[in-house]
Parts: sequence; C-alpha cells; structure tokens
Amino acid sequence: MDARGTAGLLFLREEEIRLAMELLFYGYRDFTAGPDAILEELGMGRAHHRVLYFVGRHPGITVSELLAILAITKQSLGRVLKPLVDGGYVTQTQGRADRRQRLLALTAKGEALERRLFERQRETLARAFREAGGPAVEGFRKVMLGIMGPEARARIGSRMAGTAPRPAGKVA
Repeated sequence: MDARGTAGLLFLREEEIRLAMELLFYGYRDFTAGPDAILEELGMGRAHHRVLYFVGRHPGITVSELLAILAITKQSLGRVLKPLVDGGYVTQTQGRADRRQRLLALTAKGEALERRLFERQRETLARAFREAGGPAVEGFRKVMLGIMGPEARARIGSRMAGTAPRPAGKVA
C-alpha cells in the first residue's frame, strides 16, 4: 500500500474505471430522483432544474453566459426558458449598458422552487459527505475537477479557492 492507502495504481485498471462510471451513473440517478419527482408534478424536467439552479446562483446572468454554462443551443434554452418565464419562475430584463442583453433572475416563486429542489439534494449530499468524512470529500472534489473540462474548472475555480461569489452578470 502507498501513502494514500491504495495498492499502487490498481484504480486505473479497466474494471475499476468501469466501476467508477457505474458509480457516477447510479449516483446521478439517485441524486436527481427527488427533484425529478417534484419537477414532474409541475410538468418540468432536469433542463428546467439546471436553468433554475444557475439563474439562482447568478442573479442577473445573461442569456449568453447561461448558454455557455449549459453548453446548449439558444433554441434549446428557449424551449426551457419560455415556460419558466410564462410560469412566473424567471424574469427577463434588458441589460442597462446593452439593451440587446437579456438578464435573468428568479422571481420569489422561482426562488421557492429552486430552494425546494436544493433542499432535496442537500440532504443527499450532506449525508454522503458526513459518512465519507473530510478527506474523502476533498478527494471527491479533486476527482470531479479532474473530470471537468478546462472551461468548467475555470468557472468554478474561484469558489473552490474560497473567494466570494461574483457580482450579478459576471459569471466566472
């Protein structure tokens, strides 16, 4: 065994990589199950959840910034955003400096739904983090950062370093 408590690089064998993939698949399935049930009652899905989450995390985010985060087309975002705006969950306002910009924010109704979805997932993560312990949580973060591409790492990097969230409309 080495200093990390692993037997050399056995975790890089194909079977171990496949097991890691399976863990990701099952973990994501179960992590999203609670919110999926809530969203289904409202006629929404995971795409709506992602928009609610990121608009809630970055009030005043522009449509282009959201498109970059979600890595989807403008048309796909439109299909998801329209019912959220029409349903009173998200507001769109014109940019002050550039009137062509659309700035997105959650309404009180949107904040309440996002909070409800977050609470379901927070319980799951908090339990898992408690059971795993601090060093495992740090290892999890390192693995997740390693899976992400450079753009996603850059977006989240400042928060990983413990810096304050960016002002509205400025998404790292």
